[in-house]
Amino acid sequence: MTDDGATAAMRYKEIIALSRGSAENLRGWELARAEELTGEIEEARTAIEVAAEREARAAERATRWWKMALHNIQDLLWLPPGDEPRPVPTARPAYLERYLEEVKPSYQELVQAVLALGWRAKRAASKQQPPPPV
Repeated sequence: MTDDGATAAMRYKEIIALSRGSAENLRGWELARAEELTGEIEEARTAIEVAAEREARAAERATRWWKMALHNIQDLLWLPPGDEPRPVPTARPAYLERYLEEVKPSYQELVQAVLALGWRAKRAASKQQPPPPV
């Protein structure tokens, strides 16, 4: 019985030591994973802050272009300005700069069209009015 008892006791101690080692390994892995997740969460928070600032700057730029366009058409009473620009949910954030760069040529086209329209309107008005009597 002593051989069997000693063998069983040694086997029991071996199993306890293995389970204790496994628990320590698992605890170490969990702590390391918790640190990784904390870092990833912090990176995500930073990315969200950067994206929010970028969105605010883009909205401010869009509003500025919109106000300049409204200023150009304010004398054209027959042309309703339409709704203010709103964010497009399907737009790709990676293309933000490209989208913003497309606004400038469109704005310049608007300015040229309004200037051309003003010239034509003045010309048409002068043709419709009879010359002043001499």
